[in-house]
Amino acid sequence: MAGGDGSLAPIAAVCIPFGTRNHFARDLGIERDDSSGALRAFGGTERRIDVGRAGHRLFLNNVSLGIYASLVHRREGHRRRRAAFARVRALAILLTHRHPLGISIDGVPVESRLVLAANNAYVLELPSLGERQRLDEGKLYLYCPDAEPSERSGERFVVDAAEHRLEAAIDGEPDVVSTPVEFRIEPGALRVLVPPERG
Repeated sequence: MAGGDGSLAPIAAVCIPFGTRNHFARDLGIERDDSSGALRAFGGTERRIDVGRAGHRLFLNNVSLGIYASLVHRREGHRRRRAAFARVRALAILLTHRHPLGISIDGVPVESRLVLAANNAYVLELPSLGERQRLDEGKLYLYCPDAEPSERSGERFVVDAAEHRLEAAIDGEPDVVSTPVEFRIEPGALRVLVPPERG
């Protein structure tokens, strides 16, 4: 199977990166624009990396709740419309989505418009914004940019919401999660092959 981050998660053991952004391939050190070259991994080096879970759903990169998830849901709903119109709608959502999610994390209320649960730590500084230095730290990271604390790490978090369901983007794909939802890390749960020169 060849696919992007959202396609990879359900069958990660037998996928070649072939999607739009391929963040997972980048973080593994595989050239994202060379899908044919990625086939060299079949004679390459095995690595064990972590995966995250949101309830029963596996994720390789992250799960977003709140404003980014809303953008992903709208993008899917307007995929056939012109790109310029889609960008204007995305900007309008960013400007008008001012209300916090009404959530709690591990039983503590949090006022935030965005929650990002990540499989290992993301670099939050330019020029490497959105990259991960490692995929085997064994930690889940929770980012809430407009809350305090804005970053937490651990092996498990429970997110609850008054509405008992939240729009989500799981590895960039739109979904809805029922709350409370448990996020957890599974250290070393996935065996991956990388090309020999990247090992």
